Formats: sequence, C-alpha cells, structure tokens
Amino acid sequence: MVPSVRPRLRLLLVGLAIALAIGLLSALAAWQAEQRSLRVSAEQAREQLRLHRDTLDAIVERYRMLPAVLALDPEVRDALAGDTSDAAVVERLNRKLEQVNGVATTSTLTLLDRNGKAIAASNWRTPNSNVGTDYGFRPYFQQAMTHGTGDFYALGYTTGVPGYFLSQAVRDAQGRALGVLVVKLVFNELEAAWRTLPDPVFVSDAHGVIFLSGRDRWRYLDLRPLRENERSELARTRQYGEVPQRLLQYRELQAFAPGVRRVRLPGQGEHIWLSQTLPEQGWTLHLLHSTRSSAAAARTVAIAVAGGLLAVAFLLLSVHQRRRLARLRERSRVELQQLVEQHAIELRTAQDGLVQAAGGADYGESPSLQHLPQGVCVIDADLRLVAWNRRYIELFKFPAGFIHVGLPIEEVFRYNARRGLLGPGPIEEAIARRLEHLRSGKPHMHERERSDGTVIEIRGNPLPDGGFVTSYADITAYKQAARDLRSLADALEHRIGERTRDLAVAKSEAENANRSKTRFVAAAVHDLLQPLNAARMFVSAMRDKLQEPQTQQLADNVEDALAAQDAILNSLLDISRLESGALETRVRDFPLAPLLETLAREFGMLARARGLRLDWVRTQAVVRSDEALLRRILQNFLSNALRYTPKGRILLGCRRVEGGLRIEVHDTGPGIPEARQQEIFEEFRRLDDGTADDRGAGLGLAIVERIARLLGHRVGLRSTVGRGSVFSVLVPLGDSGAVAAPVAGAAAADDDQDLRDCTVWCVDDDPRVCEASRALLQRWSCQVELAAGAGEALAAARPGAAPRLLLLDMRLGDTTGPELYPQLVERWGSEPIVILVTAEQDDTVRAIARQHDWGYLPKPVRPAALRALITQMLLRQ
Repeated sequence: MVPSVRPRLRLLLVGLAIALAIGLLSALAAWQAEQRSLRVSAEQAREQLRLHRDTLDAIVERYRMLPAVLALDPEVRDALAGDTSDAAVVERLNRKLEQVNGVATTSTLTLLDRNGKAIAASNWRTPNSNVGTDYGFRPYFQQAMTHGTGDFYALGYTTGVPGYFLSQAVRDAQGRALGVLVVKLVFNELEAAWRTLPDPVFVSDAHGVIFLSGRDRWRYLDLRPLRENERSELARTRQYGEVPQRLLQYRELQAFAPGVRRVRLPGQGEHIWLSQTLPEQGWTLHLLHSTRSSAAAARTVAIAVAGGLLAVAFLLLSVHQRRRLARLRERSRVELQQLVEQHAIELRTAQDGLVQAAGGADYGESPSLQHLPQGVCVIDADLRLVAWNRRYIELFKFPAGFIHVGLPIEEVFRYNARRGLLGPGPIEEAIARRLEHLRSGKPHMHERERSDGTVIEIRGNPLPDGGFVTSYADITAYKQAARDLRSLADALEHRIGERTRDLAVAKSEAENANRSKTRFVAAAVHDLLQPLNAARMFVSAMRDKLQEPQTQQLADNVEDALAAQDAILNSLLDISRLESGALETRVRDFPLAPLLETLAREFGMLARARGLRLDWVRTQAVVRSDEALLRRILQNFLSNALRYTPKGRILLGCRRVEGGLRIEVHDTGPGIPEARQQEIFEEFRRLDDGTADDRGAGLGLAIVERIARLLGHRVGLRSTVGRGSVFSVLVPLGDSGAVAAPVAGAAAADDDQDLRDCTVWCVDDDPRVCEASRALLQRWSCQVELAAGAGEALAAARPGAAPRLLLLDMRLGDTTGPELYPQLVERWGSEPIVILVTAEQDDTVRAIARQHDWGYLPKPVRPAALRALITQMLLRQ
C-alpha cells in the first residue's frame, strides 16, 4: 500500500506547488498592474484637481478687487466720515450697493463703520437685511481694520447662508480706517457642478473642517479631531454655527506621495485621495478618485497571467508525463528481454547437462538424473524406457510400478492420452505423430498447457549411440510473469492514452480560458469606451458655447484627458487582440514615402507645440508589410520621442541594409541605460523622465514588440545616456511593379453646406451617447430626428420617412446593428447612408461594414473624424 500512496502524494504535492506558484505570480502581477494603474489614475486625478483649483481661484479672483474699488469711492468715504445716522445718506448708500451687487452678481455687499456695525447693505430691502447688525466679532472685520484687507468663510450671521467674505478697509486722506466694505461670495453653482461628478470634490479649512462639498452630507464634517483651542475659536467667531462634532470616517491604506494616498470609506470602497493646499486662502482642496478601474485592470492582468502560466504548466506536465511513460515502457521492455534471455540461458544450460547426464545414466530411476529440476526420461533405439528421474514421475503422476525398464514409450503415450494429456483430436494420430518424432531423431521443443493451468515445456534431443532423451519443465511461473509484464505494458499504453486525452482536454480548457480572458478584456474596454465616447462628444459640443478663454482652456484640458484615457484603453485592447491571435494582417507592397510624410505632418504640429523640430528624409523605397500596423509601430516610436525629448530635434528616415529597409526615429532625449533597454518593451514599463503633462501608460513599446513579432519584423534600439536614442524596425523591401496606382480623390467641398439640414438618426443603447451625438450633430446644423435605442427606432420608423444618414451602434442590447438595419429598411422602403459607430474594433466588424458599403468609426469618436466621414459619404452619394 505504501508504494502506491507515495506517487499519489508526490503528484498531489507537485500539483499544489504549481497551483501555489501560479497563484503567487498572478497575485504579484495583479498587484504590480494595480499599482501602475493607481499611479496613472493619480496623475489623471491630479490634473482634475488642478482644474478644480483653477476654477475656484478664477471665481475668487473675479471678485477680489471689488471691495478695494468700492473703498475708493468718494461717496462711501464721505458717508463714513460724516453722520452715518442721516437717513438720506444711508438710503443712497443702500441703493448704490444694491446697484453694484446687481451688476457684479455677488451675494451681498455690506458697509461697516469703524465699530463693525452695518450701516448699508445690498439686501437692505429683504426681511433679513444686514443693516444694523454688529459684525465686529467677525475675523474679516478685525483683519481689515488691522491690516487693510481680510477674508473669512463662514455661515452668514444674519441670513444663515454660508459664503466667502472679502473685506477692504475704507480710509480717509490721512490713512485712518473709517470702516470696512465687505463682499460675500456664495459657491452654490460650483457645489452644484461638483454634485454631478463621479468623484467627490470638497474643500477644508485650516482646522480640517469641510465647508464646501459636492456631497451635502459631508459638509461641516471634521477630517481630524479638533483641538480645544480650535473649538473655542470656532465658537467665538460663530464660523459654522454650532461647532462641528462628527468626523469623516475613513481608513488610510497606503501613501503614494505627498498629498496622494489610498483610503477606504465605509460603504464606498477604496479611493485615491489627492489634496492640494490653497495657500492664499489657507484652505485645502481634496478629490477622491475611485480605484474600481484599477482593480478591474488588476483582475484582467491576473487572469491573463494565470491563463498563460496554466498553459505553460500543462505543456511542461505533458512533456514530463510523456518522458516518464517512455522511460517506463523502455524499462519494462528491457526487463522482459533480460528475463527471456536469462530463461533461455538457463534452459540451454539445463539441456546440455541433461544430455550429458542421460548419456551416463544408469538403468531405471537413475541417481545421476535426480538433481535436475526437469522431469527426464531416456529411451533406447527400440523406443523403450531405460532411465528416468523422480521429477518425471511427479509431473505426470504415474502410478507406482507402472514405469519400469523396457516399457515401450508407446504405452506411456497411450496412458497419458487416456487422461487427456495429449491434447484434443484422435488419440491414435497423436501417438503416431510423437513416435514418428522419436524415430526421426530430430530435436524438438514445444509447450503444452494442461487443464489445471500448468504449462509444460517439452524438449527432445537424440543420443549419440541411438535413442532419445526428453525433458519436461514446469514453466507456469515464467508464463505468468510474462503475462503480468504484457498486462503492465497494456496498462501503461492505456494510461498513456488516458493522460494524452486528459492533457488534450486541459490544453483545450486553457485555450478556452485564454479566449474567455480576451473576450472579457474586449467587453470591459467596450463598456469603458461607451461613456468616454459620450464625454468627448459633449465636450466638443460645449466648446463653441464657451466664450471665456479660460473656460475654453479647461474644455481643451478635459478633451486631452479623455484622449489619453482613450489611448490607454485602445492599447489594452490591442494587447488583448495580439495575445489572442485575433488580429489579422494585410501584407502587401506599398510605397513608404506617403506614410512617412503623413506621420511627419501629424507629429510635426505636436513637435512645434512643444518647441521641438521634427524632420524627415524622403525616400523612393517600396516595402512589403501591413501598412496600418507599420503605421502603429512608427506612431509609437514618434510618440515616445516627443514624450521624452524636452528640447532639440527628432528625425524620421530610413536606410537600406542587408535583409531589407530599416526605418529609424532619432531623438535628442535623455537616453536609456543599457540595463533598462529590454525592460521598456514590457507592459506598463516606462522611464521616469518623461514630460510631466504627457506620461503614457507604458503600453506603447509592448504593442510595438507584439506587432513586429506578428509581422516578422525586427525591432532595434540604440541609445546613449545624455545624447538620445534611435528606435528602428527592419522591414523587407517590396516589388515596385506590384504597387497599385493611386486613385485621384474628389475635390473638397464645403462641409457646412453639405451637413446643413441633413436628417440624421442615431441608434445607440447608451442614452449618454445618444444625447451627446444629438448635441454635436445639431451644432453642425443637422436635423437629428431620433437619438434612441433599437426599440424606439423600430417604433418611430414610417414608410417614406427614412433619414439621409443613420449612425448605428454594433451592440444594441439583445440585438445588433446589422440585424436591426433590415427591419428599419423594410419599414422605410429605402436605404439611407449608414455609419457603423462601435467600441468593437476587431476585423470582423470592419468586414461587416465593408460588405454593406457602410462607413466605420471606432469609439470613442473624434468629432473631426466623424464630420470628415459624414461629409465624404454624402459627397460620394
């Protein structure tokens, strides 16, 4: 029992070790991916926090000079220097402040005398007017009287409405303070905008009390326990009415950098908490960004790593099992061969000894034959018994006295035949056949199996002086061992077959897991691209409605952030498609110059915006590759060059070498240490010295390496620290005679004229995408008759009422765009122009669009690309 248990225990331990190793490596990969994703999310959240800070600063700066300007008004000075109880003077001041407040759209304007009493206010007509109230205890009054200016955020003492108070001392010609002018700002619109954001944004004061927040229940919560002197100060200044008593509940998990930490909020999960001080006001601006996307990215990486490791483990186990079974088969064969050879040697030795002993045997039961393990009988030339041994009597169980000298051997055969020891068939024929063997004097050997299972090996040899010696050996044990060895060999063959089938099933399951992982990544990217698509369309539709350059800059920053997120998601999708083998290639011969010229033009504008110079060298070369995938490789090279080159020049060109054409991108960046030149081609690996406003996700070169491997191209890198780097890809030269002649394009037309009054339907299962598409198309003067899902589209379709253009999503809940389209055409009675707008970017969807002669745009849609495609398809019609 012990020998059979040990292999099973060893197999179980090996399986547990492999499972533990896969689990640990997957967990490590997931942790690293999560940390990288968290850092990327923190960078993006930091940019959002900066935008919120700029917005808050813009609101404050807009009104900061108002009290200073009003404090210089002669009428205000004269009123404070004169009799402040004069009703006519007070009324003129009230009306003046009311008029100024209506133009400036602040909350209230209040004029305080040197004792802090309000003598005039813009809300003098309301029941809760500030006029007559003593504000001498407020810090903004005390600061202005002492230092000339002051500011303070608090609940309104009279109105109970919170606001930010900016104060300015009113001085006479000698510089003496006559009173204080106060403007109150409320941030209701700012807080309302924060409520619509998915990430909580809030502001705390120097005491750690939250006073501005997009989450109403968070207002006036403490970020830390208040000290006793802080409580006394808040009670004295009545800043928030009752002193805040409740703490914001959270637990800090990890600190990334100053002002950046990872926390867990009860019931809300984990967030990245970013904080930025506003030194001028003494406030701190906070933003909480959910880590759900980072956790999803970590799960995706863990599934991918586990699937790959499982496949490798199954492969190694398969190879190990095949080698082990081969060794077992070879050992069994050698053991069986050795057993047979040993038995043959023993038989030959015994036979030789038998013949020798028979020649010198005595008559009757010969003592010289007793030591032999076989039964032996010796007959003379007349076929009569002359000698035998005791083993011969025992094997055939002859009765006592039956065997004697001179007994004809024929009588022995006949006796055995009556007992069935000569086998089936006629008895006389069997006896005659045996007698003929003896008379012929020829050696013979055969085996006979008795009815009780005993196997006897019979060997006969002639004697030199005539006669015959026959030996009878019991080889039952040998035969049983041979049968056991054959059974073992058959069992091994059966186990080989079973293990082969099990490994085939395991391999199939690993491949299915890998395909499931690929589908999961594609579906996750699809779901993430949907809201990004809507957001980019909303930003594009909003940009023309913004008048102030500062808000237009904010919109541009939001567009850049969305574009960066779009690039990361598309990179993840590309890696998933490359790993699963779902990316098809279209290799052909094409001239390289148009591709290089287009890239130089596109990236040249980006280079000039960064203060760099991008040059390219013209070429007449024709190469053989997939033009779209080669473009992706060169785009990543150029993007990296722009990202890591703070100043200097970038060069794009090619040179002929042995084996093809090497396309190179030179930069004057910081260079890459030799120890890290292999590392940067891994996922989420990047150098730390890129420009602060353009930190990639570390996927570009990983995609380059996979695309080059798919196309059979070789990627190269040369770099010198402090001087720059050269990234290159070696492609084969093509046949210039196989290049198709370019087709002349149609002349450009007026986009606005072609799009004006164009009737459009937008069919998408995401309401945000529908609303964003409607807003964008209406800005282009299109008539959007419908922007809804599949059910609404079928309900609204009427004969003869087809739109001119149909924007159609691929996935529409329980159906698809290509399945819905024939139903709409049947109801309309005509076929409109169709553009397939989808987050699925595989070749199958593109093939469907080409088959139906539809346009195709991947999500998130760039408004410029959508407008160009619509114009092109309208012109083609």
